[in-house]
Amino acid sequence: DYSPMTPQDLELRKNEEYTILEKSDANWWRARDKYGKEGYIPSNYVVEAEKGLEKYDWYCKNMNRSQAEHLLKSENKDGGFLVRDSSKAGKYTVSLLTKGGGEISGVCKHYNICTTPQGQVYLAEKHHFNTIPELINYHQHNAAGMVSRLKHIVSNRPSPPSTAGLGYGVWEIDPRDLTFIRELGNGQFGVVKYGKWQGQHDVAIKMIKEGSMSEDDFIEEAKIMMKLRHENLVQLYGVCTKQRPIYIVTEFLANGCLLTYLKEGLTVHPTTVQLLEMCKDVSEGMAYLESQQYLHRDLAARNCLVDGNGTVKVTDFGLSRYVLDDEYTSSAGSKFPVRWSPPEVLLYCRFSSKSDIWAYGVLMWEVYTLGKLPYERLNNTEIVDQVSRGMRLFRPQLANERIYSIMSSCWSDKPEERPTFQEVALTVQDLLYELQYN
Repeated sequence: DYSPMTPQDLELRKNEEYTILEKSDANWWRARDKYGKEGYIPSNYVVEAEKGLEKYDWYCKNMNRSQAEHLLKSENKDGGFLVRDSSKAGKYTVSLLTKGGGEISGVCKHYNICTTPQGQVYLAEKHHFNTIPELINYHQHNAAGMVSRLKHIVSNRPSPPSTAGLGYGVWEIDPRDLTFIRELGNGQFGVVKYGKWQGQHDVAIKMIKEGSMSEDDFIEEAKIMMKLRHENLVQLYGVCTKQRPIYIVTEFLANGCLLTYLKEGLTVHPTTVQLLEMCKDVSEGMAYLESQQYLHRDLAARNCLVDGNGTVKVTDFGLSRYVLDDEYTSSAGSKFPVRWSPPEVLLYCRFSSKSDIWAYGVLMWEVYTLGKLPYERLNNTEIVDQVSRGMRLFRPQLANERIYSIMSSCWSDKPEERPTFQEVALTVQDLLYELQYN
């Protein structure tokens, strides 16, 4: 990555593509990014884009079946995968290692990437895609007919330099640099404490209870989480993984959990505008996650935090995938977020950005009821039954019809009829502007 040093520079992100507009200076080229923004970049930071699949780490060109099995077994990670050329010319195969039966050494499975008469590609009959990268991206989040989702890229390419990604010394925080000051609460994964990093930076430290999380998988995921940066997301600063329990170190927000803040933290009765500003903050953080094709899977007021200025930030995005407690991960479990889940998650466990949108509608409802429990008179079984039949949450007293219509649009029965986060963020912004200036 390259961060601009002057206003005329253009920010560079690894793996993004840029169009070169001018090469008049050997060291500084004028370029345009995918959003149309233009500026100068250092020429030694870029290389000509590779064609086809070769730019993806998961693609292993000129590798046969036995070489793939040898490489996957030497890594021996559950869900380790690669894509290779098939023995049939022009075809590709996904090779995947699974430890599904709890074996110490995994078993390799090979899936041919099939093509429909229309030219789309698929591994599972029901899920067709225009390109192989889209197919792989989908199966990195969904097993959909395979023995496991594609969890870990296994590559035969040389490793990047140690400072790239979650290199030790960059993201690995030395526990001796942390000072614990007081306990903030007890969450799904264990105790959360307020502390200082290097004696001066405020941080929140999650101490991960052993056995509560699939730790190796999480450490891989942390590499991705580190790269997510937005003013309405709680920033992940680093992890301590060389000891147990492992620590997750994040930004500290003085006003704590949004749910508690709604119930107890508001000193005066909030205005419609104040409440809508909270919803706006969440929608913008989520629109950013959506743009990065990143699912939250557990969006709710309890998973948002409030800073000293009243800004709301989304936290714990993606973490629910690493919980080992069946009561939390199974839709029939007592801790599963049934009250925030749409019919397709309750019935078929189908997560998407549209299931996050449904949860956002419920979060808006929490905000406008000042922290009430959704469907408070119903138990989980009754909720599954009634929501599947079309029952929805009532309009809160503090929400006018316009605000309630935004919530309701998030609860369309068909996922494709729900708005995107980008659309919701714009709608909320427009309404906020009207309320403030009319």
